[in-house]
Amino acid sequence: MTETVHARPAAPPRPRTPLWWGDSAVTAVGLSLLVVVALWVSHGGATQLSSGHWAAVSAGGRLAGLLASDLMLVQVLLLARIPLVERAFGQDRLARWHRWTGFASFDLMLVHIVLITLGYAGPVHTPVLREFWDLVTTYPGMLLAAAGSGFLVLVVVTSVRAARRRLRYESWHLLHLYAYLGVGLALPHQLWTGDDFIASPWARAYWWTLYAAAAAAVLVFRIGVPVWRSWRHDLRVVDVVPEGPGLTSVYLRGTHMDRLPVRAGQFFQWRFLDGPGWSRAHPYSLSSAPGRDDLLRITVKDLGDGSARVSTLRPGTRALIEGPYGRLTAETYPGGPVLLLASGVGITPLLALLQELPYGPGEATLVYRARTEADLAFRAELDTLATERGVRIVPLVGPRAAAGSWLPAGYPELTDAEALRALAPEVERHQLYVCGPEGWTHAVRAAAHAAGVPGGSIHIEQFAW
Repeated sequence: MTETVHARPAAPPRPRTPLWWGDSAVTAVGLSLLVVVALWVSHGGATQLSSGHWAAVSAGGRLAGLLASDLMLVQVLLLARIPLVERAFGQDRLARWHRWTGFASFDLMLVHIVLITLGYAGPVHTPVLREFWDLVTTYPGMLLAAAGSGFLVLVVVTSVRAARRRLRYESWHLLHLYAYLGVGLALPHQLWTGDDFIASPWARAYWWTLYAAAAAAVLVFRIGVPVWRSWRHDLRVVDVVPEGPGLTSVYLRGTHMDRLPVRAGQFFQWRFLDGPGWSRAHPYSLSSAPGRDDLLRITVKDLGDGSARVSTLRPGTRALIEGPYGRLTAETYPGGPVLLLASGVGITPLLALLQELPYGPGEATLVYRARTEADLAFRAELDTLATERGVRIVPLVGPRAAAGSWLPAGYPELTDAEALRALAPEVERHQLYVCGPEGWTHAVRAAAHAAGVPGGSIHIEQFAW
């Protein structure tokens, strides 16, 4: 079976995500940090700062450890796939915050270890390394904390950009899961030995509640909901179709598809039960708007072991899903002219979005960046969109013009912003939807800002991990 997904009328309007969802999440994080500082102050932390040099060092170490613990749990919650948080911010932004929070909590953890060791060693004139060894081997829970810290070091080192470039996505994802083990081992020692936990039932109640909430969020939204949704919708491959060099579309059909809360422009984490390696999830966007014949379609570029296997899937193979995720949807579209800019496989969510957005005839322009003519996929569907809905298709083919530019060679007389204005006159009045590699999307964003497009009119989903 080979199916072509044609342009379709705009999807019925769905409720917008309430603005207070995002405000509530940010407020909750801020309050959690304030509570941590207040508990530290109430247990003498501020007083100890003026009680002598070594007491101040120990007090600073305690505060750093408490803030590190709080941020570790915030980091877990950021990517726990909590619907309220995910819909308010989107996975793209949450992943960046998760990264920043992770590095901040790791730095504070190192400060905690150094200051606590110095604070204990200083008054008794014990060598620092000996004091550290005594703390690890004699205090309850410290061996577990040391092991957990080791796992966190592994995760942080492999999260540095230079290291990530050397790793396959599958390897990086597997290593990153050790963060859960690291957090689970690193935190309990505070509950067993920390003065800020032992001395106050309020502090114990607060921290146990926070730990329980983080664990429950992971169990419910990272495991429970995906298992339930995969079982309920029973998605199975019905066809696999080559779209171009290294590009493959997979059509899937399931049950109760009208109850799958997915929109054009979103993505799932996919696991195909086709043999070894099924346990490693991969993020693939829908390349066609959902809702036709109970079908979903994803289109995958061969970029690694997992994506290469997609072309070998057989009809009947079952898929497990986690999601949907992403905010590159019609929910952010207020109407009027729209400019979509895709690079490479970034065409997939934008093609689906073109099918769903309720723009008028002639109001939509698609700029499609590719290295060669052969890399331009979905030509028939794009021609249909041009004919039936008046979409203007602008292919930009060729090697990069220069580092930091979103244009191909051939625009020597125009800056990035000038080229954007030439392709879409009055671009500042447009809504921009952008999807592609990280460096390319940054270049498009910079050009759009230089061309006068308001930040709130630029909607980006970038392919990076």
